[in-house]
Amino acid sequence: MTGLPFFIVDVFTEKKYAGNQLGVFPKAAGLSAVHMQQLAKEMNYSETTFVLSSEPRDGGYDVRIFTPDREISFAGHPTLGTAFIVQQEIIAQPVDRVALNLKIGQIPVTFSYGQEGPENLWMQQQEPNFGSQIAAESISKSLRLQETELDERYPIEEVSTGLPFIIVPLKTLDSLKRIQADRDACLRLVENLNAKAILVFCPQTHFEKNDLCVRVFAHYYGVAEDPATGSANGCLAAYLAKHRYFDQGHIDIRVEQGYEIGRPSLLLLKTEDSAGKINVYVGGKVMEVAEGSFV
Repeated sequence: MTGLPFFIVDVFTEKKYAGNQLGVFPKAAGLSAVHMQQLAKEMNYSETTFVLSSEPRDGGYDVRIFTPDREISFAGHPTLGTAFIVQQEIIAQPVDRVALNLKIGQIPVTFSYGQEGPENLWMQQQEPNFGSQIAAESISKSLRLQETELDERYPIEEVSTGLPFIIVPLKTLDSLKRIQADRDACLRLVENLNAKAILVFCPQTHFEKNDLCVRVFAHYYGVAEDPATGSANGCLAAYLAKHRYFDQGHIDIRVEQGYEIGRPSLLLLKTEDSAGKINVYVGGKVMEVAEGSFV
C-alpha cells in the first residue's frame, strides 16, 4: 500500500510538544491487525490509532488502538486525539460530538470551540468499577518509597473506567518526585491483578492553579512513565469522588502530569452523581503537530 496518510497530535497540552503525542491513521480500512501492529511499532508512540471507515456505524466511527507491543481495548488520549482527527479530516466541519466505537464499547467525545477551532475535548468514560485494595508494603517497594509517604487516610485501590489502574495516594510532591519505579517489582505486583499500571498522585502541585499532581507507570504496556494518561485519570476521578477526597462526591479539577519527564500536561476531570452512579468526564486540549504518509 502506498501513501497511507497519518497525523500526529498532542493531547492534554497547552502548547505543542508538551503533552502526549499520538499517531492517527484516518484511512485504515482494509489493514490487517498484523499490519496495524507493525505500523504502531514503527510509529513508536505509547499508542497509535486506526480509523476503519469514513462513515459512522451505529452512530460511531470504528477505531482500533495499538501500543508498540499489543492491541488495547481503550485508552484516554488516543480517544480524544482520534476524535479530533475524525472531526478535522473526515467530517471536516464543526460538530458538537463525535463517537468512537472501541473494543470496550462506544465512547462519546464532545467539543467546545474557540476562534481558532476546537478548544477542549471531553470524553465520558464507562461507569467506574472498584476492585481489590492493595497492601502499602507492596506499593512502597515497587516505587522505592517509605510506607510513611503514602496517605494512609485513603486506600490503594484498583479502579477501572474502561482500563483498570492502581490508584496510589501520597502526601507530598517531594515523595512524588522521588519515585523510582522498579520495573521488575511493578511487573510482579500486577501479575495477578486486573490493573496492569499504576497512577500515583498528591495534593501538592508545581503550579498553584492546578489541583493535583500525577505520575503514571505502565511497564506492562511498554511505557516506563506516561506523560498524560486519560484512562488512568478517569480512574482517579472516580476514586476521588468515591472517597470524598475533596469532601464531596462532585469534582471539577485540573490535574498536572509529566513534569518529572519534561513533558508537562494538563488534564481536566469532572464527575457527576446520577441515581447513585458516578459519571466520569476527562477533558483537555488537542493540537495537530504534523502529518505525513507511509509509503
